Amino acid sequence: MTTASTARTANDGPQDGSARSGSARSGGAYDVARDGSPYDGAPDGSPYALSHLDALESEAVHIFREVAGEFERPVLLFSGGKDSIVMLHVALKAFAPARLPFGLLHVDTGHNFPEVLKYRDAVTAEHGLRLYVASVQDYLDDGRLRERPDGTRNPLQTVPLLDAISGNRFDAVFGGGRRDEEKARAKERVFSPRDEFGGWNPRRQRPELWQLYNGRHSPGEHVRVFPLSNWTELDVWQYIAREEIELPAIYYAHRREVFRRAGMWLAPGEWGGAKDGETLETRQVRYRTVGDMSCTGAVDSDADTVEKVVAEIMLSRVTERGASRADDKLSEAAMEDRKREGYF
Repeated sequence: MTTASTARTANDGPQDGSARSGSARSGGAYDVARDGSPYDGAPDGSPYALSHLDALESEAVHIFREVAGEFERPVLLFSGGKDSIVMLHVALKAFAPARLPFGLLHVDTGHNFPEVLKYRDAVTAEHGLRLYVASVQDYLDDGRLRERPDGTRNPLQTVPLLDAISGNRFDAVFGGGRRDEEKARAKERVFSPRDEFGGWNPRRQRPELWQLYNGRHSPGEHVRVFPLSNWTELDVWQYIAREEIELPAIYYAHRREVFRRAGMWLAPGEWGGAKDGETLETRQVRYRTVGDMSCTGAVDSDADTVEKVVAEIMLSRVTERGASRADDKLSEAAMEDRKREGYF
């Protein structure tokens, strides 16, 4: 796996030929970010001009260091999905060569992809990180939660998550959410205050002009922090390509048994499988996003390398969650309703 010691650190200067988005403007006097604001005053062609990936990485590094300096007990949500992997990669670079000043927290539904759990355990061991695991199965076993009729456990993660936060006195929780994923996440700020019950109130959000973040909170409250908020799915994959970050194999095209349900290709597992009228078939698929197996759909794909995935995303007209997450289709405001209750 790529580590902070082998990858270019956050303090190194930008490299020639680093990936650029097709929407980044160039050709003028300065290298300009996609929102029109100059991140760097160096003329185009200078080795010191920032690419848009350099600017996004620099912003995320600043956020990690801001939280480490301002909060007492931060933690990073880590599921073994691509966004949390990129988030951890940037965090390791932000504090290299020192150790990461916070641990990882995974809310385990019991219906995770085996490849993802294997990756999670390997990366925590490689970097000597502390891993906190909140188990949904434990809550089901002792009656604190009940299985849903539809079989998905993704919405059941909220209570174990909030209990883990309060039980360990975490006051800042890093998440891999991005604005381009879903409309509720699009209106959430980088620093997102949560009340004493873990709930999110959009009206309590604070201005973040000039990337100035307000982490004030009362006892019992905490702040969710999203270092990748301004990244897109394409940015994430271009960064994975540039940094040569290893991912679980399910993110690339492979042969897998799947069945069709609610317009999505689901894979059978411990959570269950095909019902009457649903047919198992082997298809060439990959996963754009990874969550609970019961609600995460695969997409037909031949993209078996990072370069092919980048090319595929450039042509896609459907968001990753829109294409592959059944839990977001429970209602028009499914994500916002869950976030108000304390979800990621």
